[in-house]
Amino acid sequence: METFKNHCFSIVFLVICSAALSLALPQVQRHQFVIQETPVKRLCKTQNSITVNGMLPGPTLEVRNGDTLEIEVVNKVRYNATIHWHGVRQIRTGWADGPEFVTQCPIRPGGSYTYRFTIQGQEGTLWWHAHSSWLRATVYGVIIIRPREGEAYPFPKPKLETAIVLGEWWNANPIDVVREATRTGAAPNNSDAYTINGQPGDLYKCSSQDTTIVPIDAGETNLLRVVNAAMNQPLFFTVANHKFTVVGADASYVKPFTTSVIMLGPGQTTDVLVKGDQPPARYYMAARINGPKPIMPPLPAYNDTNTVTAFSQSFRSLRKAEVPTDIDENLFITVGLGLNNCPPNFPSSRCQGPNGTRFTASMNNVSFMLPQNFSLLQAHQQGIPGVFTTDFPGTPPVQFDYTGNVSQTLYQPVPGTKLYKLKYGSRVQIVLQDTSIVTPENHPIHLHGYDFYIIAEGFGNFDPKTDTSKFNLEDPSLRNTAAVPVNGWAVIRFVADNPGVWIMHCHLDVHITWGLAMAFLVENGVGELQTLQAPPSDLPIC
Repeated sequence: METFKNHCFSIVFLVICSAALSLALPQVQRHQFVIQETPVKRLCKTQNSITVNGMLPGPTLEVRNGDTLEIEVVNKVRYNATIHWHGVRQIRTGWADGPEFVTQCPIRPGGSYTYRFTIQGQEGTLWWHAHSSWLRATVYGVIIIRPREGEAYPFPKPKLETAIVLGEWWNANPIDVVREATRTGAAPNNSDAYTINGQPGDLYKCSSQDTTIVPIDAGETNLLRVVNAAMNQPLFFTVANHKFTVVGADASYVKPFTTSVIMLGPGQTTDVLVKGDQPPARYYMAARINGPKPIMPPLPAYNDTNTVTAFSQSFRSLRKAEVPTDIDENLFITVGLGLNNCPPNFPSSRCQGPNGTRFTASMNNVSFMLPQNFSLLQAHQQGIPGVFTTDFPGTPPVQFDYTGNVSQTLYQPVPGTKLYKLKYGSRVQIVLQDTSIVTPENHPIHLHGYDFYIIAEGFGNFDPKTDTSKFNLEDPSLRNTAAVPVNGWAVIRFVADNPGVWIMHCHLDVHITWGLAMAFLVENGVGELQTLQAPPSDLPIC
């Protein structure tokens, strides 16, 4: 399977004067998101796309740390829909997290649901997106979280702030794309373009008029809030003749470091400062070499693992981190693809994976199946039997050479809706181990409901006898999405202090479609502040 496709995107970086950003940040914000079909023209073709309020990307939410959001989502399309507020901790408000059939039943066509939650202890850039089928291909937007009133950034205030949202575009209905892949068992069709802020940019046909322009004065410093909203691709990002100072990631500040290129897995965000220290000109961002007049940047090769590793290992927390040291739950979870044999009653047209198989994926050999009649959180909170089990294995059922030559007898995982139960307050360590089943890949693993510390990463098979010496317990980065290296591993730690049911999945959407996910059931603690809130009265029913 291809990690990257042979097309790219562009954005122009233009040196002109600009006005400072004005802010309007109330303590409680109320919004209405209308999910609707909107005629959208890209790559010379107009088609009806699913949008929020007719916008692509959708509305940007600008809040302060501590603000409360009440967002009514109205579904006016023919598909089920939900919205996930990616990276928001959702302390005791799991009903507002959004993944379909995990924390809620979907909002049916013609229905509505109001998400209510408070931003607590987070600053920087997050984002929101649909979490139902492949609606998030066009249903997404940015969440900007600024410091509380009277507090400042831990870096010099930039003159201007700009959101840079990387995405993908299909000259087709993305729902039809994933449905066709599900029917055939094959990989889905590649997208037709990458986009920045919803636009393919002027290296694509019929796209130059709407190329995004970021203005900057000579000598000033601006903040770029970069989000990877792509469906299935990790992406490099750079600016011609400029360097970045990385100051934040996933709504947490980091020790600043300088780099000429950043890499983001789908779901990740990175905040960078860029200074107008070059002669006045037009400088491309993240574009392949072509022949236009603006100055082009070099980009790493799609498989440049060294650049990815050097970048990912540069992240450090701004201050000493409160990393759990005494561990209560020590999990080892393998992640990877798989191939199911063609069922006897299936025609060959439904088994178009390699050698007549159907693609699948799993964690610890369990291919995650979502329920259809209840959400997992409803089933847990109401004690509904038969919806899930709590026997997700904390270690691989079979040990093998995870990154070596894997026997094809291990290619077929077991389907199931298996959760792993955690006591409130338990201190958790997870080794996330990539496997070479079918093909090794960089898997962006996103955990809902929590930030976690990435205390180490490496290549090959994780060895607890030697690799623990690499653990950074002093200032590891705090993230909500970990990019597990190709043929490698990452170790994360967190404290299970948020009761509810929280899915952990690969943010390559084709992989979660195939079952590369699991979920934690975090029990209530003691007292109201350690207990999941009651479900809201307008929670959708299945």
